[in-house]
Amino acid sequence: MDQPDQLKPRPASGAGRGRLLRLVPAAASVLCGVLLYVSFPPRTLWWLALPAFAGFGWVLRGRSWKAALGLGYLFGLGFLLPLLVWTSVEVGPLPWLALVLIEAVFVALVGVGVAAVSRLPAWPVWAAALWTAGEAVRARVPFHGFPWGKIAFGQADGVFLPLAAVGGTPVLGFAVVLCGFGLYEAGRLLSGRRRTRTVRRAAATAALLSVAVPVAGAIAARALVSDKAESGTATVALIQGNVPRSGLEFNAQRRAVLDYHARETHKLAADIRAGKVAKPDYVLWPENSSDIDPFEYPDGAAVIEQAVEDVGVPVSVGAVVEKDGKLLNEQILWDPAKGATQTYDKRQIQPFGEYLPLRSLVGAINKSWTDMARRDFSRGGKPGVFDIDGAKVGLATCYEAAFDWAVRDTVTHGAQMISVPSNNATFDRSEMTYQQLAMSRIRAVEHSRTVTVPVTSGVSAVIMPDGRITQKTGMFVPAYLVQKVPLRTSTTPATELGILPEIALVLVAVGGIGWAIGSGLRSRRAGDA
Repeated sequence: MDQPDQLKPRPASGAGRGRLLRLVPAAASVLCGVLLYVSFPPRTLWWLALPAFAGFGWVLRGRSWKAALGLGYLFGLGFLLPLLVWTSVEVGPLPWLALVLIEAVFVALVGVGVAAVSRLPAWPVWAAALWTAGEAVRARVPFHGFPWGKIAFGQADGVFLPLAAVGGTPVLGFAVVLCGFGLYEAGRLLSGRRRTRTVRRAAATAALLSVAVPVAGAIAARALVSDKAESGTATVALIQGNVPRSGLEFNAQRRAVLDYHARETHKLAADIRAGKVAKPDYVLWPENSSDIDPFEYPDGAAVIEQAVEDVGVPVSVGAVVEKDGKLLNEQILWDPAKGATQTYDKRQIQPFGEYLPLRSLVGAINKSWTDMARRDFSRGGKPGVFDIDGAKVGLATCYEAAFDWAVRDTVTHGAQMISVPSNNATFDRSEMTYQQLAMSRIRAVEHSRTVTVPVTSGVSAVIMPDGRITQKTGMFVPAYLVQKVPLRTSTTPATELGILPEIALVLVAVGGIGWAIGSGLRSRRAGDA
């Protein structure tokens, strides 16, 4: 029986199909961004970054600047919304969303640049350099930058990791993005109809340059990283005391946090006397292991002194101190005979965590945030390198591990190993801990140094110069780690070159944009003629 005309399904109109087709690039941008997020720790799916950028290249190729801006923004949201969700753990969704909405703007602008260079010869090179340039800007503005989410930080388990020793995070990230864009370009050239032998050769060349060269470079760069001791070894102990509670109130019982770390140090001392573990040359406590100022409160100093005397070796203590009216996040080297001998004040302090930018505006939005952050921390002014009986230990406190310069200048000032004392208790069991641990693995390879990561609540770890984790703790448990580690003095090209590879890639990006603009102007003049 025939259906009445009004009940028969109507074919989709041409306009309707057009609208659906226009949604495909938008959906693909978001999905590629999510795919990039999935490539980051705690997962070890580093290789997913390649199809993520291949898809991003497909979405952007040949687009107008307006379309590229929107598609780039969607890619940024797909990537950064899940990556940075840990920022909402204790303060709610508003700061998290504000951070992501701002950071995604940088990705959107990169998208515009990628679309502009996508018709140039060897466009994956220009496009990958543009991504690196975008990361360079994000690492510096606003509020002294936020480098979280650099592509390099998702590659701690990847084949490209040794490239960190060649040119740091810019070169490592560039290689990954280049491979992704290059894979798309090779596939595009090979899959098109009526492709000539010349075009197929161009496709093979694109694949070679974008994949084979970075991989070959990474294999060759392995020679730059070594676990060999060059200045002897040191036996180092890491203390993870744990905290009475997680979240923003972790330090509400400030004496409890200090007591927990002292107690674990006494346990280490007892195990040394019992012959269960080797006696370390020095002990590393995490950031905020004493939120009682030991220079101001004698009872806090007494707890530290008793622990240090019991273990019998110098201890680096993370403390919150006040000096000359300034609040400082400080590492203090406490000697069993001499007391406090050396200090390092954190230089790269965290906006909206250790200081509050735009305080009046933030207070107008939510007064409770300004009440929580009544005082801002001040910045230190000098690199941190503790000389502990001839061993040079560089210090990059927590958030500083994300910043290239804050780690590099400890090595250029003589550090033979690096320590990243951290406090992640504020963020509970979120992925933030594993993302930050991956950063320390990248830094180990970048500078060919052992990196230790003592954390109040975990994960604490010992990382070899090749990026391998040899020991680590669980989360929210008291624990200590003891290990003999190599001390090294030689420097990698990344250490020697510093910011120069990043500058070179930014110049490549600028050159690509200039070429694209010039080509567009010439085409327009030819059309007018």
